[in-house]
Amino acid sequence: MRLTPQEASRKIREICALAPVIPVLVVEDPAVAKPLAEALIKGGLPVLEVTLRTKAALEVISEMSSVEGGIVGAGTLLTPQDVRDAKQAGAKFGVSPGATDMLLTATEEAGLPLLPGAATASEAMRLADRGYNMLKFFPAEAAGGVSMLRSLAGPLPNITFCPTGGVGERNAQFYLDLRNTLCVGGSWVAPTQLVRNHDWAGIENVARSASRLNTGN
Repeated sequence: MRLTPQEASRKIREICALAPVIPVLVVEDPAVAKPLAEALIKGGLPVLEVTLRTKAALEVISEMSSVEGGIVGAGTLLTPQDVRDAKQAGAKFGVSPGATDMLLTATEEAGLPLLPGAATASEAMRLADRGYNMLKFFPAEAAGGVSMLRSLAGPLPNITFCPTGGVGERNAQFYLDLRNTLCVGGSWVAPTQLVRNHDWAGIENVARSASRLNTGN
């Protein structure tokens, strides 16, 4: 079912509101997909972003999508083919580092809610003109971090962000305290060493701690 930009933005906002942190996952081994998803979901983080940066990514999305209680999306969408592949693998939403008209049109036609990336006021305004008011602020720390988002809140009061890129345990709460931040994206909730060790209880504990972060929205 085709989505209008307004419908897509509303749906992605609903997804982003489910937890204060969206795990950003780069998974090489499909065998860890289910237990990793189960640990994160049990820890209170049901929305999972699997980045299309590995050969296994689509298989990982498919495996994670079978885990009850989770909402799995595809990150690093760059092309219409990425959109088609992600949708076929079972992704329920998409995330992009930026936005092009071609990519936006592809996600709308596929009925895949998109969290499009923006790093400047001009990029955010162009997306808002099209109907998108829930955006990924990326790369968050490199693009000015908390101070940049605070500065955007005044002139762009109707746009809300999910900061991603350099966001971790030490600074996530500072972002979540902003009135124009609904959630944050980060990889710290699935530490590489814990995944390698199959320490699912450890990951569940990290996720539970992240799920208790406070958001002002």
